[in-house]
Order: sequence, then structure tokens, then C-alpha cells
Amino acid sequence: MEAESEPYVRLATMRQLHQAVADLNTARSLADTLQSVADGIVGGLGYELGCVNLVRPDGDLVVAAFAGNTAAESLITGRVGSRESWERRLSMGEAWDDLRFIPHTEGWVLLDDDVPQWHTEGPEPRFEDEWHPLDRLYAPMYASGGGLDLLGVISVDRPRNGRRPGAWGREALQMYASQAAIAISNARLRANMQRALVRLEREQQALRASEESFRQAFEYAPSGMAIAEMGGDQHGRLLRTNDALCRLLGRPASVLRRYSFADLVHPEDIGTLLRTSAEGGRAELRLGRRDGTYLWVSLRNSVVADTTDGPRFLLTHVEDIEERKRNELNLAHRASHDALTGLPNSAELRSRLGARLCERPHAAVTSSAIEALDAAYGDVETSAHGYRADGYEGEVAPGVGPYDHHVHIVAPDAERDDGTKGLAVLFCDLDGFKSINDRFGHHAGDAVLIEVARRLTTCVRDGDTVARLGGDEFVVLADGLGAADAADLAVRLRNAIIPPIRVDGRAVRVGASFGIGWAECGMTEEEVLHSADQRMYVEKRSRSKVHRRAG
Repeated sequence: MEAESEPYVRLATMRQLHQAVADLNTARSLADTLQSVADGIVGGLGYELGCVNLVRPDGDLVVAAFAGNTAAESLITGRVGSRESWERRLSMGEAWDDLRFIPHTEGWVLLDDDVPQWHTEGPEPRFEDEWHPLDRLYAPMYASGGGLDLLGVISVDRPRNGRRPGAWGREALQMYASQAAIAISNARLRANMQRALVRLEREQQALRASEESFRQAFEYAPSGMAIAEMGGDQHGRLLRTNDALCRLLGRPASVLRRYSFADLVHPEDIGTLLRTSAEGGRAELRLGRRDGTYLWVSLRNSVVADTTDGPRFLLTHVEDIEERKRNELNLAHRASHDALTGLPNSAELRSRLGARLCERPHAAVTSSAIEALDAAYGDVETSAHGYRADGYEGEVAPGVGPYDHHVHIVAPDAERDDGTKGLAVLFCDLDGFKSINDRFGHHAGDAVLIEVARRLTTCVRDGDTVARLGGDEFVVLADGLGAADAADLAVRLRNAIIPPIRVDGRAVRVGASFGIGWAECGMTEEEVLHSADQRMYVEKRSRSKVHRRAG
């Protein structure tokens, strides 16, 4: 900058600076504005090099404009420096109000960071305030309104008089950075407005062009389409339907306009419909046809909104998925059921059993945990096993585990009947089945398994589970039984299996050995099944061959 003792030179510089600021505000684009900022550093402030580093959306800074050296401009323009490196620079050195000056005595540590930089060559300083080739001076630019929202950084190199700027030069650079920030912000706003205007015009043209296309696409779409009212007392009422939807539901358009989707949907699917109608999106549900049957459809809603009045109506796409749904249900049933008997298979049995168990044994729910519940939630009755009588399933008190509100599965005491009911697991293995397979073939064996499965199913309650593990092994899950109840059930099931089974005109017999286990929280599914299996083998060994019935 000019010497402080030469006011006339300073006045000339102010005129140059004024012109540079004027150029900032007359630039036609953001790129022109950035270049005007760099040119003003050289032409208006009297530095040999000027660089504008602009903050990108990802936070890093890119060299957006450069002035003072053509070779340097082509080398570093467009290069990026990380935000971390820039923040390090802006926290170093001497603070000249908002400016940051890093003298060469400190700046050498920055030679290897990733900030693009260029320094003019020159001799070592001879005076205390003479500019060193490795001195650095930065002017941060902040978004309009001040604060800490960094917009970019102006970096300068070597004043033309060769000396570090004095108070007036620092003030001039700081003021210029403030004006540059305003100009850059305004240029961005203008660019955004121009893009918005162009986009708006294009959208209006596209809207006009698409209205006819939409009408044709709606009317002649191969799948069902409907426009329904949204909001108010008539929410969901059908305003318009296409021919495909009319054919799908077997109703003419004039009739459909009397209904809403809520009038047509299956009662079990009304909740799904309401969620989809309120939020938009997609759902699979059943719609009623004119003949009284229900059809699985995929319902996809789009909320069509008005910019001033808010949501106005729903555009609904209805696709027939009856065949796919039927196939999905068949596949799901096959994956979870035995192909021969139709009973739940091993995987489904473990899934149903696991849904009732938690990892924490009921005995681990201590009185201190129950006291913690009372302290946190008031005087709420809890059972001896630590679950609340009010069925609360929310956040638990400190020190209370995630299973303390779970209704723990416990095993009845076989020695004394204390009235405890539990989840009985009856493991069944057929006696004499192998001899039937060996004598009469697998066809006969399959027929026996199918009949045994039928007999077991008819002897249990609706909520119980009869599953086939494989081979001639079956498992029965029966909840709410005491020890005596489970023993009686095993006897009934055995007596149901013993009567002869007719296969290809001949009568064959099989017996059955049952082991009774009990599911209990803290056990895994494998442990529960293994326990029942072991008890079955104990019974099989203890029973004499006289009591076994075989073909």
C-alpha cells in the first residue's frame, strides 16, 4: 500500500478502489463478479497477485478467480483446498481485525498442505516491515449479515511498494472483502433468480403441453386410474375414473362416482387405506367388485397439491395383483409348512416358539427391579415374575432391563400343583413306523404320516400348534396348561394315534412315545425342543414293548 506520509497517493488509490467496487456491482454474472474481485485486488488495492477462494457446497474452497500472473492463473484456477487446511490457516498468525497475516517465520509449516498457493520471487527483506516472499495475508469474506457463515477467502501477495500494509491498507483490504462478499452474494441471488425464471417458463410450457398428454394417458391407461377428492367431508370420493378401473371393479364410471375408496375396500384393509390416503405412497389391499368378491390390488397414491391452497386431490393408480398375491401366499405357505402333511414345519415351529420367549429368565427379575418400576411409574401392580399388570410397554426405569414388562413364560412345578400354567411342548415319535416303510414302501409310510397329522390336529385346540419336524417326529405346542393338563393331553394324543390306519386295503398300526417339555424364558428354541426330545427318549426306554403298538 501507499506510504502513510503521502495522502495524495492514498487519495488516488481510493479512487481506484472506488472504481473496483463499482465494477463488482456491474458484473453481469457470478463468474464476472469473481473475476472483478480478483482484478480489483491488483488494480484497486495495489497487490501483485489476487486470488478468490470460494466455499463449495461440500465445505471445501476452490480457486474461483485469479489476477496478476497469467502463468499462475492457468496453474491453480479451479484447484481445491480442504476446509480443514483453510481453517488451520485462518486460526494462525496475527489477527488484523478480520484479516489474518501469517509471517514467513510461521508460514513455512504450510508449504505442504493442500491449499493451492503461488508466491512471487524476490530477495530477502532488508527492513522490519518489508514483505517476505513467504508472507501470507488473507481476508475472509462472510455472507451478508456478518456472523460466521464463511463465503470465501481473498488471498493477496506482495504489495507493489514491497512493504507490509499499514493501518490504512489493512482497513482498505478489509472493507474491500466486505464489499466483495456482498457483490458475490448478490450475483448468486441474481443467478438463482434467472435460473428460477427460466425454469418457471419451461415448467409452464411443459404443463400446457402435458395437460393433453395426461388426459390421454389417464383415459387410455391399461391399468386402473382414479382421481379422488382429498380433505374435507368428501375425502376419498372418486371424482373421475378411467375405463380400465371400471372394467376391473365391474362398475360403470357413473356408479363409481357415488363411492369413495373407503366404501369399496375390504374391512380388514381400511387402516392401510387411511394411511395411504393421508400420506400418499403405495399399499396392497382388497377392493370389492360388483359381484361381491374382493380383488387384491396395488394402490399407489400421489398427492396433487396446489401452491396456494395446499393438497387438493389424490391421483390413484390401481393395478391388479390377484395372481401375484395368490402365488406369494402359496410360496409363503410352502416355506413355512410341511409339503406332505400341510403342518407347520421345523422353521415355523421355531418361529412361533421364539416369539413367546425372551432371553432373560423370569427368575432374574428381582424385587429391586420391581421397586424401581414402582419408583418410576407409581404404585402399579406387578406380578411375581416382574411384568406390570397394566400392560405398560414404554420406557423402563433406570436399572430395569428390556424384558421386565414382558409376560415371562414359566414352567409349572411337576412336584406340586400350584396352579401355574405354562407353554407345554409335546415331542412325539412314532413307534413301529420304520417297519411299515420297510414292509409296504414309502407310499404307505406317507399315508400313515398324513393320517397321524390329521388325528393330532383334531385332538388339539384352535390356538395350539401341531408341527412336523421331519421323518416320524411331531411336536405339539399347547399354551395355558398345567402339568396334569399336559399329561392328559399326551394320553389323548397317543390314544388317537393307536387305532388302525387303512392303507391300500390293509390295516396298519403305529404307536407313539411322548416327551413333555416346558418352554421357559431364558431358554432358546433349541434348548426347549431338546428338553422335550430327551424326555421322549426317557419315556420310550421306560415303556415296555408290550405297551407299544406297531403295524
